[in-house]
Amino acid sequence: MKIFEQVSIQLNKLFKDFGLDENVDIKISKLEDVDYQIDNLVKFAKHDQINHIMKEVNILLSKSKVIESYEITDNCFINLNLNLNRCDKFLSNIKNSLLTDRPKKIIIDYGGPNIGKPLHVGHLRSLNIGRSIKKINEVIGNDVVTDIHLGDWGMPVAQIITYCELNNIEIKSLTVERLLEIYPESSELYENSETFKKDAQKINKNLNNSNVEVLNKWSLIREISVEDLKSTLSKLSHDFDLWLGESSVNELIKPMIESLKTKGKINLDSGALVSAEETDPKILITKSDGSYLYLTTDLATILNRIENYDFDIALYVVDSRQKLHFEQLFKTAKYFDFPKRKYEHVDFGTINDKEGRPFKTRDGGTKKLLSLYNETFEYIKNINEQLDENIIHDLTNTVLTYSDLLTNRRTDYKFDLEKFTNISGKTGIYVQYAQVRAKNIIKASKYKSHNEKIKITSSAERNLIIGLLNLEIVIKQSLKFNEPHHLANYLYEICNLFNIFYEEENIINLKDEKIKKSKLLLTSYFLEVTNLVFISLGIKAVNKM
Repeated sequence: MKIFEQVSIQLNKLFKDFGLDENVDIKISKLEDVDYQIDNLVKFAKHDQINHIMKEVNILLSKSKVIESYEITDNCFINLNLNLNRCDKFLSNIKNSLLTDRPKKIIIDYGGPNIGKPLHVGHLRSLNIGRSIKKINEVIGNDVVTDIHLGDWGMPVAQIITYCELNNIEIKSLTVERLLEIYPESSELYENSETFKKDAQKINKNLNNSNVEVLNKWSLIREISVEDLKSTLSKLSHDFDLWLGESSVNELIKPMIESLKTKGKINLDSGALVSAEETDPKILITKSDGSYLYLTTDLATILNRIENYDFDIALYVVDSRQKLHFEQLFKTAKYFDFPKRKYEHVDFGTINDKEGRPFKTRDGGTKKLLSLYNETFEYIKNINEQLDENIIHDLTNTVLTYSDLLTNRRTDYKFDLEKFTNISGKTGIYVQYAQVRAKNIIKASKYKSHNEKIKITSSAERNLIIGLLNLEIVIKQSLKFNEPHHLANYLYEICNLFNIFYEEENIINLKDEKIKKSKLLLTSYFLEVTNLVFISLGIKAVNKM
């Protein structure tokens, strides 16, 4: 934490002098009268030099100008209270305090829809979590590239083409609506008709072999589908740097496999190719008929990304059901001696309806994501018909985003529209209202900062200042674990602290100009921090409610 930077450096040196392999970890305190805690020494409570260590810590802390008071407990917790007379320069420079000293290049693979199918409610979590991780990394100064990684190759496409040929459907005349009907019908035929299955397998083989006629049909299907996906994503305020997919690496797979054969990394097993690594079961690279698996295209995708978008870290934001797949992918990439990079599967649970059941339409089908958007839009519109439709649009996306990110990504949650649009609960509507309230104060007062200093006159002000300074810790926590819920909960907490501060007295009508300007300055700091969190969560702040 930048405000404790000098203290942290000195403590780290002290720890090192005593042979302790520790880096100071400053945590937000849950105790009522304590601002921060350091627990590094708790595990060394029985160290033979602990009394000497604690004596040196005491001397160090007593000399710090940023610490108002401190306490070292019997079990070696260090409790700290901040000297808020030193806080102004940190609050006024909070954006820069978040910037990393060592920016990294990160690729985030998320979204992952299949062509020929609409986005459904199940895509919401990947989209929201992926976008938030992107935004958080950008706020701290990392270089981020996002890839939607389309499922645009292989058997599902072959099934659509086979269906069209069987029914004499001209692919170039297809509408997206018709394409969405064909997808499930062709999939059902594949399961129930042996003739259809053989025809689809033949077309899939021709697709992999780059047959010109089949490729042209595939290209038309992809174009229709991608156009529809982009339209839906735009409405939901999502976009991507790269619109690549499984098809993007098709030409890389054969040379990759030949290279792996030469290196003795894969073997032939009953007609299939498997990794030579000793695993149980064996890791399949190609099927016995020569067709590729998700693992095959994902391995080629790693090589493609290293070659064209070199990166330090690759994050895959995909639901928890794919855990085994990614374990095999990362393990296999390492065994195949691919260039060393950091890979992580950012898994997540499911979104269910308010009864805890999977989201379905009335006829039992999968609920489209656009349908959930429209239902939320209409619900908010009915609550406040006076609002401009652009604001309702932004509030709709706020509800769909904030409600989703508020839950730990690994946990399933219930989507309850009535609960998530409550103005007084832990909701996107509540946090939007708080920042609109702050904007109205600044606007009504015509406030412009003139390098005032904050003059603390109440506990509500002190609590809000500490809350705002906590942003740095919460951002780091969210980054470390790729968990946006820390920031979403933090946003509610500081909005709640601001509302307590706001309701304490009427700022606009204050007679004491110094106190008034101090409170307006604190309000402006609240808006700056709130804006940074909104950006980090992928939420657009509205100006009116």
